[in-house]
Amino acid sequence: MSGFSRTVIFARRGHDAIVAHGREAAPDECCGLLLGRGGEIVEAVPARNIAGDPATGFLIDPIDHFAAIRTARARALDIVGFYHSHPHSAAEPSSRDVAEFDYPDSLYVIVSLRTEPADVRLFRFVSGNFQPVSFVER
Repeated sequence: MSGFSRTVIFARRGHDAIVAHGREAAPDECCGLLLGRGGEIVEAVPARNIAGDPATGFLIDPIDHFAAIRTARARALDIVGFYHSHPHSAAEPSSRDVAEFDYPDSLYVIVSLRTEPADVRLFRFVSGNFQPVSFVER
C-alpha cells in the first residue's frame, strides 16, 4: 500500500455504509472490506461475520472476501483494507484486533456505536501495530 498519502480520501457513501452496517448488525460486530485505489477509500463492501461469538469478535466469511476481490477487479479497484464495528467500546484497536490482524500496510476502519453520532476511525497496520490515519470525507 505504499503510495498512500498521509491523509486518506474516504468516500462519504463508504463511510455511511459502514456506520449503517454496524447499526444493522448490533449487538454483534459487523465486518467488511474496503475498496479503493491509491490514497482513497471508494467503497465499503459488507461481509458476513462468521465468528464463533460475533458479539465479541469478527471473522470475515471467506466466500464474501473472494467475492469482494472479484468486485474490486471488475471495477478496477483494489482491496485497500478492512473494517469492523465495536458496538459497545471505543473505535480503537483491541488487543484481539492487534493479535489477529495480519495484513501489513492495510487500512483498517473501526466504527464505535457507543456514542451518537458513531465514531469512525481509520488506522494503517504497520510493523504489527495500528497507526492512526487522518481522512477527509468526499
